Amino acid sequence: MAFRHDRRLSFARHELTGALGDSITVLPIVASLAALTDARLSLILLGFAVFQIVWGVRYGLPLSVEPMKALAALAIGGALTYGELATAGVLAGGILLVVGTTGALGRVEHLVPPVVVRGVQFAVALLLLRTAFDLARPAPLVALAGVGVALVVSVLGYRRASALAVLAVGFAVAGYHTGVPTPSLPAIPTALPPFTLDTAVYSGVAAQLAMTVGNAAVATSLLLTDLYDADVSVDALATSMGAMNLIAVPLGAIPMCHGSGGLAGKHAFGARTGGANVILGVGYALLALVATGGLLAAFPLALLGVLLAAVALELGTTALTTLDTRPTIAAAAIGGLALLTNVGIAFIAGLVAYHTHAALRR
Repeated sequence: MAFRHDRRLSFARHELTGALGDSITVLPIVASLAALTDARLSLILLGFAVFQIVWGVRYGLPLSVEPMKALAALAIGGALTYGELATAGVLAGGILLVVGTTGALGRVEHLVPPVVVRGVQFAVALLLLRTAFDLARPAPLVALAGVGVALVVSVLGYRRASALAVLAVGFAVAGYHTGVPTPSLPAIPTALPPFTLDTAVYSGVAAQLAMTVGNAAVATSLLLTDLYDADVSVDALATSMGAMNLIAVPLGAIPMCHGSGGLAGKHAFGARTGGANVILGVGYALLALVATGGLLAAFPLALLGVLLAAVALELGTTALTTLDTRPTIAAAAIGGLALLTNVGIAFIAGLVAYHTHAALRR
C-alpha cells in the first residue's frame, strides 16, 4: 500500500490552468452548502486549501480534493443538518481509514458494482436538481439571467466552466450590495460541530461510501494509471480520505474525498504534477480570507439554483452516459427510488437487486 513518487512539482502555466479543473464543481457546491447550512465558507475553503497542498506534495500528482457529493447533496436539500453532515463525515472517514490501512477495500471493492455507483450518482444529481428548482422558483427572471450566462459561456466553448461563470456573477451582485469584503483570517472554531448519530446519518454514509468506493477510490486509481502511469492503490486513496476527514471535519471543514471527475478535469485543463494542487490550495486560502457571511447572505438564491442545476446536469449526464442501455435503466431506477425514499435506501435496494439477479443467473 506504500506509495513513492519521484515527480518534481511544476508551476508552469499549464499547471495554473489545470488547477481550475478541480474547482468547477467544488466552488458551486461549497458556496451552496455555506449559504444553506450552518457551515462556514472560510473554514470549508481552508480545509480544501490545506489538503489540496498536502496531497499534491504527498503524491506529486494533481489528485483531486472534492466534496463528498452524496452527503453534500443531502445537506443542501435539507435532509441532513450541519451536525449530521459533520457526523457523517467523521464516520465515513473512520471507516475509510480502517479499510484502507488494513487493505480491506482492495478485497471488497467488487461487491459494489459500477451500475449501483452510477445509480447513486444519478440520485445525487436528482436531489440537487430538486433543490435547484426550489431555489429558482421564487425569482424566475433572475434564474433565467443565470441560465443565459451559463449558455453564453457554453456556446463560447467553456461548458464545464459555466457554473463558475454563474458563481462569479452571483458574487459580483452580492459584492455590489454589500461592498468589497475586507480580508481577514478565518476564526479558529472554539467548539466541535454538534455531532449527532441517527438514521439520516447512517443512510447518508452508506450512500456516500458507495460513491467513494466506486468513484473516489477505484475509478481514481485506474485514471491515475491511465493518465500518469502512476500506481496508487485503492487502499492508499482510502487511507488518505479517511485521515483527511478525521482531521478536517472537526475543525469546521466539510466531508471531502478524491474523485475521478476532478482528476480528469485537472488533466483536461493541463495539470501534470502536484504543482496544480499547490496553486489551487493557495487560491482557496486567498478566497478564505474574503469569504464572509455578509457576502453569502446577499448572494441571489435563484442564481444558487442555477449553479446547482449545472452541477446536477453534469453529474447526471456522467452517471447515465458511461453505461450501456440496460444498466442505465437500472441506474435511473435507483435515482428515482432515492427521490421517493432516500439515497441510503436506494443504494441498499440497488445492491440487493444486483446481487440477487447475479445469483439467479448462475
